[in-house]
Amino acid sequence: MDEEYDVIVLGTGLKECILSGLLSVDGLKVLHMDRNDYYGGESTSLNLVQLWKHFRGDEKPPEKLGASREYNVDMMPKAFLSVLGCMFMMANGSLVRILIHTDVTKYLNFKAVDGSYVYNKKKVHKVPATDVEALKSPLMGLFEKRRARKFFIYVQDYDDNDPKSHEGLDLNKVTARELISKYGLEDDTIDFIGHALALHSNDSYLDQPALGFIKRMKLYAESLARFQGGSPYIYPLYGLGELPQAFARLSAVYGGTYMLHKPECKVEFDADGKATGVTSEGETAKCKKVVCDPSYLPEKVKKVGKVARAICIMSHPIPDTNDSHSAQVILPQKQLGRKSDMYLFCCSYAHNVAPKGKYIAFVSAEAETDNPEVELKPGVDLLGPVEEIFYDTYDRYVPTNDHAADSCFISASYDPTTHFETTVNDVIEMYTKITGKVLDLSVDLSAASAASEE
Repeated sequence: MDEEYDVIVLGTGLKECILSGLLSVDGLKVLHMDRNDYYGGESTSLNLVQLWKHFRGDEKPPEKLGASREYNVDMMPKAFLSVLGCMFMMANGSLVRILIHTDVTKYLNFKAVDGSYVYNKKKVHKVPATDVEALKSPLMGLFEKRRARKFFIYVQDYDDNDPKSHEGLDLNKVTARELISKYGLEDDTIDFIGHALALHSNDSYLDQPALGFIKRMKLYAESLARFQGGSPYIYPLYGLGELPQAFARLSAVYGGTYMLHKPECKVEFDADGKATGVTSEGETAKCKKVVCDPSYLPEKVKKVGKVARAICIMSHPIPDTNDSHSAQVILPQKQLGRKSDMYLFCCSYAHNVAPKGKYIAFVSAEAETDNPEVELKPGVDLLGPVEEIFYDTYDRYVPTNDHAADSCFISASYDPTTHFETTVNDVIEMYTKITGKVLDLSVDLSAASAASEE
């Protein structure tokens, strides 16, 4: 391999594939390698036989579950907020913007997620996102509904560029806690607003400037309005495993080179500790920069936590979600006496991830114990009868290296959230570190609707 590449990307996880696509579109010469013989890395989708092999070795799946090929079970389920961004994609979130920015939407089809729910006082409720929905919600009593309605109107009317809408508050200085106290909202109301609307995974946001909190709520409401459905989220048909492959295709169109099943990809360094290439099977490809997931450079990352998750196969939707074929349920930390939230996500044959009549549900959380079965029980109990269940934990890593010194750009491990916000933020930050440029995501979002199936 005498050629020198601008960037060698190791691992075909979602983050690495998005970066490979973005860098190729930018005109960089990209070589993308993976030790596996499939795309997706940790964010791949498995058929039924692969799922059984992954969790149960040589055991065969029962015939009653249907054809193996009809299953696309995501190992890292996340949805998108339809405004471009969030394991569901939020319809208006950053990921949607990246999809449109790169025109990768032509390789993908999305379908709106039916429902967005929150766990409150041992029950599952639809998440109210507007002043009108707040007035109808059983989450609040009569007087609290009026207070919440006033707060939602403030959020809906808030405009960065219109001081009149600020009501005398500087949201760069006022904390979220101070803003909320102005409206006298109860703790349970704050819980669902902060966690199920603003999508914070714990309560640390309360003592930070309120502007970010308000912007997150507005993103949720705008995403909800985009599809006029029961949720602000969209999810790819055939599962999330389609995403890495779509970005890989994009990279290839712009000249990126792909090599799967390359064992023992070893990053080579010069005397100054700078990455100079990657060796596999006795051949070295030279490069200026290396991008990879934590597993390729374990000496340059540190463990910061562990995720516990359960993957369940069912023959019915999640109870109390209006018979939704797909839904997200957020269980805020306080409702469970935990330090962080628990997430429940369900999709079905409607998204082509299972045979007709079958549903796949995921329960995930930041592990606070060494017993996922006990820890995830509050979420699993909400599912009703489960035909098969698989428990799993994986460690989370973040990079500790100085990328300016070693030219290595390492992604962080996936967190337990079922939306894409943190994933995309990591990609955008890495893109800027690699290129020195800010990714321009000012795109026409009407394309998001065109690329999505209702």
